[in-house]
Amino acid sequence: MTTTSLEVIGYVRCDYKEKFGIPRQSGLTGRAAAFIEILPPYNQAEAFRGLDGFSHIWLLWDFSRAHKNGFTATVKPPKLGGNQRMGVFATRSPFRPNNIGLSSVRLLDIIYNEENGCVHGLVVSGGDILDGTPVYDIKPYLPYTDSHPEATGGWTDSLDIPELSVRLSDNIAVKLETIFSSTQIEALKEILAQDPRPGYQDEPNRRYGMLYGGYDIRFTISGDTLTICEVAEPGPQ
Repeated sequence: MTTTSLEVIGYVRCDYKEKFGIPRQSGLTGRAAAFIEILPPYNQAEAFRGLDGFSHIWLLWDFSRAHKNGFTATVKPPKLGGNQRMGVFATRSPFRPNNIGLSSVRLLDIIYNEENGCVHGLVVSGGDILDGTPVYDIKPYLPYTDSHPEATGGWTDSLDIPELSVRLSDNIAVKLETIFSSTQIEALKEILAQDPRPGYQDEPNRRYGMLYGGYDIRFTISGDTLTICEVAEPGPQ
């Protein structure tokens, strides 16, 4: 078997601290921003010349929390209820032969280091990547060739993916406002509206929790309504 190695050019810094709750695809939450910290020697300003003219970029990254030994030809997509198998190459499951992720994100800004003129990192939105994820490469998104309005979505075309209504009390709203920016709060609502649960879970009395920005956001779901019921302080590190 032929093997090769990939160089890590940077790391993702964002509010997604664990896998549960991360958007299932890039672009689903336009308000959620992330910072791509670029490492030397890849942080040379020359390497990014011309990138600021593109509105979107592709990120290639490592499913660093989903590595496992061996190859599995089929997986169980959560959106199919977790009980129907599809070929791994017909899904975007993290359990892949090479654990490589691909995300299309909006490029918001390129941040330079004032001391040495090198690129400190990129500010992007619409990511579906965990905090601390290694990034392998950055490529510009090319509308004339990367966009295919006529494309079909295979088995995903038959999925019914309704959005939830997100509710929170005045007390919860005030607490969120003391912790997060208004953009972060709107991004959180976008994430929760997409229903973070696996497709096979539907327990109205169950309390779920997801880490967001270091805080445990706890919520319940009944019908098409998600209610944020608690914002727990960060636990001991």
